[in-house]
Amino acid sequence: MDIEQIQIEKIISIAQQAGAAILNIYDTDFSVYEKSDQSPLTEADLAAHQVIVNSLMELTPEIPILSEESAHIPYSLRSTWSRYWLIDPLDGTKEFVKRNGEFTVNIALIDNMRPVIGVIYVPVSKVSYYGSVGHGAFKILPGEKPEQIQATANHGSPIRVAGSRSHAGDSLKRYLENLGEHEIISMGSSLKSCLVAEGKADIYPRLGPTSEWDTGAAQAVVEAAGGRITDTNMQPLPYNSKDSLLNPDFFVFGNLDEDWSKYLE
Repeated sequence: MDIEQIQIEKIISIAQQAGAAILNIYDTDFSVYEKSDQSPLTEADLAAHQVIVNSLMELTPEIPILSEESAHIPYSLRSTWSRYWLIDPLDGTKEFVKRNGEFTVNIALIDNMRPVIGVIYVPVSKVSYYGSVGHGAFKILPGEKPEQIQATANHGSPIRVAGSRSHAGDSLKRYLENLGEHEIISMGSSLKSCLVAEGKADIYPRLGPTSEWDTGAAQAVVEAAGGRITDTNMQPLPYNSKDSLLNPDFFVFGNLDEDWSKYLE
């Protein structure tokens, strides 16, 4: 199936179905397990994974799938993929466990190491974000029509910084000190990137560990909205280019003329 033939409405519907599966568990006394890297895993992660994988296999049986819950696929096999689905069934498990609603379902299509379609769905608020190369980025509120969103090309002062509710380290504190006058907008999961995509934040600096499924859908949405996600050398994030699926530190931003790396020590 050609990229142009993949109907983004169907991907949004799949994300919504996964979101419904998550909410079925969110409202119960769910169990939390610990993965090998000490990050939390819930029944909801696995339920959403199953919904998405089954639906994508039916929709595009010829396109392989890489999910956070199936990350053991060896690079020797992954390296043969020119196109694949990259999914995070429940991004923001810590936010899910805290029951603050700031978690998402992320589905991205990667083509030649670049995210070309991205869908981010927020189960609690039922808000969808989506974007695709050459077609713009959009936000859908419940019961409303899609509204095009745009990253802020020229930031003002103070600089609006999207920050994590669950991850803040010394390197980020030093970066913010160097950045100068700023205000923090705290948010969980890939919603921080969505804030940049819709012009509500100027930059999201992530100076800590993440994996490719954390950024794939967000990168497609942000870039379709006119922004960028780059490493700290201001180079685009590559996908499926190495054995490890860990990302380098990165910036999400709207102002393409600003060298955001200059605020690093």
